[in-house]
Amino acid sequence: MRNDKENLIVNKTFDFALQIIEFSEMFFEQKRFSLANQIFKSGTSIGANVRESQNAESKADFIHKMKISAKEADEVEYWLLLCKHSKYLTSPNEEMFDDLKAIQLILSKIISTSKS
Repeated sequence: MRNDKENLIVNKTFDFALQIIEFSEMFFEQKRFSLANQIFKSGTSIGANVRESQNAESKADFIHKMKISAKEADEVEYWLLLCKHSKYLTSPNEEMFDDLKAIQLILSKIISTSKS
């Protein structure tokens, strides 16, 4: 059963998804649809899977959904790094990288704690 009390990772990933929507919108406006879609999908998927994990059917299901979130976080980091290092693309601000790093650390801790 779902617990609706304050949840740090749920809130952080939701806020990050809002940042991703705003960032990817710049690429949609520039008609860079493939890049915009990749960033949008992986960046918003982190929070969607975290949210889905809150209704996990078992501990194993919970861990699996958190691992998917961690993989999506790694993927969006890749896309953001490409943007940062390409002379042709708009670079994300450092706050996005800081927020993503915090999410990755929290997800890693949740996964390792849940396994024990």
